[in-house]
Amino acid sequence: MGMNRCAALLIGLLAAAAVASAQDFSYYLLSLSYAPGFCDQPNAHKNARECDGNNGFVVHGLWPQGDSGRGPEGCGAARPVSGDIVRQMLNYIPTESLIQHEWATHGTCSGLSPADYFALVRKARDAVKIPGDLSRPQREIDLSPAQIESEMAAANPSFPRAAFRVACYRNNELQEIRICFNKDLSPRDCGGSAGQCRASAVILKPIR
Repeated sequence: MGMNRCAALLIGLLAAAAVASAQDFSYYLLSLSYAPGFCDQPNAHKNARECDGNNGFVVHGLWPQGDSGRGPEGCGAARPVSGDIVRQMLNYIPTESLIQHEWATHGTCSGLSPADYFALVRKARDAVKIPGDLSRPQREIDLSPAQIESEMAAANPSFPRAAFRVACYRNNELQEIRICFNKDLSPRDCGGSAGQCRASAVILKPIR
């Protein structure tokens, strides 16, 4: 077998392995980061677009997940996301660098093109309603993770109660609300890989 043919065979095998890896997940997890909590962390990579004090929940990402463990990441080489897609996404994901990171780390494992993956991100976010007292609190409030999850379930009656998970920082500030979807974006219970905040009460910083 000639060298060119061997190289082509190797490239084909690597491409097939990447496709198999990209499809090796059970469900999607939509991560909605709470900007005031993130921006209050001392080691956060803060960006003025996210941390200007006017943001509440922003999309962190839509992550392929396993039922019992984290899903695949970095499934092959990722070309930069086009400027048109970046502009479409800035109303959802606050920074260009995060958009590029989410595609390279998670989007490449979806088996979708960048356009289709980010369309799915927008569709997932648009399907979720944030209750008013959580979306833009005007004063600091303390709620248990179970209370936050219950409020989210009440505001989204087509979702199962177990579709929502709360994540928190070590200082008990709210980090994220995580929402679980099947691959067709129908709501579903979260698996163990979605994590769970163990604090008795979670702090939500106010929004200006």
